[in-house]
Amino acid sequence: MPVVDIPAIQATVVSATFAVCLLLGVIMQRSNFCTMGALADIVNMGDWTRMRMWLCAIGVAIAGTQLLAFAGLIDPGKSIYAAPSLTWLSYVLGGLMFGAGMVLASGCGSKTLLRIGGGSLKSVVVFCVLGLFAYMTMRGVFGVFRVAYLDPVAVDLANGQDLPRVIAGKDAGLLSTMRLVLGLGLGLGLVAFAFASREFRTADSMLGGLGIGLAIVAVWAISGSLGYVAEDPNTLEEKFVGTNSGRMESLSFVAPVAYALELVMLWSDKSRLLTLGIAAVLGLIAGSFAHALLSRQFRWEGFRGTEDTANHIVGAALMGVGGVTAMGCTVGQGLSGVSTLAIGSFIALAAIMAGGYLALRYQMWRVEAMA
Repeated sequence: MPVVDIPAIQATVVSATFAVCLLLGVIMQRSNFCTMGALADIVNMGDWTRMRMWLCAIGVAIAGTQLLAFAGLIDPGKSIYAAPSLTWLSYVLGGLMFGAGMVLASGCGSKTLLRIGGGSLKSVVVFCVLGLFAYMTMRGVFGVFRVAYLDPVAVDLANGQDLPRVIAGKDAGLLSTMRLVLGLGLGLGLVAFAFASREFRTADSMLGGLGIGLAIVAVWAISGSLGYVAEDPNTLEEKFVGTNSGRMESLSFVAPVAYALELVMLWSDKSRLLTLGIAAVLGLIAGSFAHALLSRQFRWEGFRGTEDTANHIVGAALMGVGGVTAMGCTVGQGLSGVSTLAIGSFIALAAIMAGGYLALRYQMWRVEAMA
């Protein structure tokens, strides 16, 4: 039996993820990718250009992820998104909270990291508050409530909640076929919808849509193939090396922020390791910082006043609690989760959009009321 070098695999997973997210940070900054901004463009101006970019990224992520699964390189059923327990109440409430929070905080978790790289000091505050409340919802006071009252409200789907498994059941041949049919059908359909608009067909928009979707696929391949060990020599069980969940992971920017804070606070604890999620957080900030310097767009930014500070702190807290409760953010559920075709990810994504829409309407009402 060949020797399995777990530390070497861990280093490969972490370094490869950092490299992908370094490039992703540049792409996101160059294309002005922002889910909250895309939603705001529709609500305020009726402009769908940035939303088409996001839908294109979702389409590429779905098609690429399902092709990897069809080829046998990864198994989406081994991710947190496709677990048999469909915790629908957590998805709905968490999604609504996260959606409202990202509007108050001027962007989701990924946008916060991008803004830190660009010189935003108020995004540093959002980062810390988001990470603190996310940790409290994973293992602290909010976590007790979540586990006791929200997560038990669930529907059990014995074969897993990703659509190919729901349809195919235990039929392996049909499962493979459904991955190809649903993956290419839904994925390429979304890409076609995006490219149908002339306004979308610009270099930056296409770079954002295609590049961000491919980054999701790349990290699935890193964790699900490069990081996969069929038999850990220590436990004699299969292992996904370098992930915080112990399962196959792609990109998400709520829980990894909490893990990044935990790592720096407990740095002397040698059991704490640099993981895929933390590498993604660092890579996104580094990529944004590099782009800001090269494009001469780096600017220090602070809060405008007390109300601006309060909005960002409350928004960050809502994103921390909501993102963990919904098991992901606009990237975690909206891209990574949806790419597995998990039913819960579609529910969470719809709730995030609804929460964001309601918060945007509230902001518009406040502006009109004060006029």
